[in-house]
Order: sequence, then structure tokens, then C-alpha cells
Amino acid sequence: MFKHPDVLWLNTNTYFKRFNLPIIKYLSRQVSIGQWEYEQNQDEGCSLEGAIALLDDYLTMVKKPVHLIGHSTAGVLGLLYARKYPEKIKSLTLLGVGANPSSDWVEYYYNLRKNFPCRREIILTRLSHHLFHYQNHYYQKAFINILDKALLYSLSPHSLYQTSNILKGGIDKPLMVCGSSEDAIVSPQDMEQWQPYLKKEDYLCLINQSSHFFHYLSPQCVGQQILKFLSATSDNILKSELDRKILDLGRY
Repeated sequence: MFKHPDVLWLNTNTYFKRFNLPIIKYLSRQVSIGQWEYEQNQDEGCSLEGAIALLDDYLTMVKKPVHLIGHSTAGVLGLLYARKYPEKIKSLTLLGVGANPSSDWVEYYYNLRKNFPCRREIILTRLSHHLFHYQNHYYQKAFINILDKALLYSLSPHSLYQTSNILKGGIDKPLMVCGSSEDAIVSPQDMEQWQPYLKKEDYLCLINQSSHFFHYLSPQCVGQQILKFLSATSDNILKSELDRKILDLGRY
């Protein structure tokens, strides 16, 4: 098991891990990449601070700064970590995270619950369409089942009774922010609001997709943008053809 990746993909929901695999596989052809997964059971309180502490425990063992990548809530975790421990990262890539970092798919779900008095299954059907943009009935049913479970184990600080706010702004290290051109969860307008917080070396891009999980549906397109950013922030990160490897690191 390799313990010292150059790039670390963050995952905060075990039911969404499968949607990261295509792009991780694509990136692994060029960079040394590992996965860090946070697992939460139903008896635990939701705590981003607790997840930050666990992530720091791991990166302390890595003993070198890494490039962090995270989608949605995992990206928010990376953002908060980068603000608290800037010396332990080289760069941060955020996928599907707007200028208001607290706006995630869980908050979107609870807003639907509050504003549309209908059965939970109908709400989940609508949510699955916005997240994955599949029309096929078979896929819709499968995604509804995934979302039903994912809500129970989400690290998001939001609930049906209250929502939390996270300070807007970027980080001191290089930052890439990538979104979808037709995302209902994090709109292009939300992405454009990053502009005042971006530094000269930061990178903002929109992928021509209509899904919040755009990195799952277009792994090569998103992967190319990430590699371009990583290459600009690190001269020696790209691997040779003979040194390709996927790293799968422990769960926390």
C-alpha cells in the first residue's frame, strides 16, 4: 500500500464513492493519487471539525504537502482544511462547490422538503434528476435508493430544522474551482461569484454538463482540466508511462 500520494481525493459519503472512480482512474494514469474516505454512522453527530481532525491525522503521517480534490461536501471539507492547515497542502481543487460553500445537495434536498409538501419519494426523484440527470426509470430508481441511504450518512451540517453558513472566500494556496454549466444545485451564477476571491494563479472553469455529478458523467473532460491545473502548480507531478498506480488509502 502506497502511503505518500501527490494527490489526495476526498470522499465524505460512502454511497457516493462509486461516482468518483471513473475520474480517479483517469487521473491515476498521470499522477500518484490516493483516496481518503470519511465514514459516519447514524449514531454519530455531524461534525466537519471532527472530519478535519481525522484528515489532519492522516496528512501528518504523509509528511509532505499534497494536492487535495473534493466534490460537493468533500470539497467543502478540503476548503476548511486548507484554510486551517495551508502548510500541509500544495493546491485545492473544488468540484461543484459554489462561492457560498454551505450550499450543497443536502441543503437543496431540505429546501425541497420545506417548499413542496409531497411524498419523500417524489422529492428524491426530483433530486436524483438534478444530481445525475438520468431519464431512464431503472436508473432513477437505483439513484433514489442511493440518495435515501446517502442522506443518513451525510457529513453536511444541514438538517430539516436548520442550515449552517460557511465563510465565503478562497485560500492562500493555488485553487481550482470547477462546476457544471447547467447544475441546479450549484448554478453557473454561483460559480461566477468566486471571481472576487480568486488569485492570479487560481482557475475557474465550467463543464458543459447538466448534472451536479458532472465529474462522473464527463471524467475525461474534467480530468483534463484538473491535470492542466496540477501541472501548472507542480513541475514534477505528472508520472511517466512506467509509473502508473492507483492508491487506495484507509477509511476514517
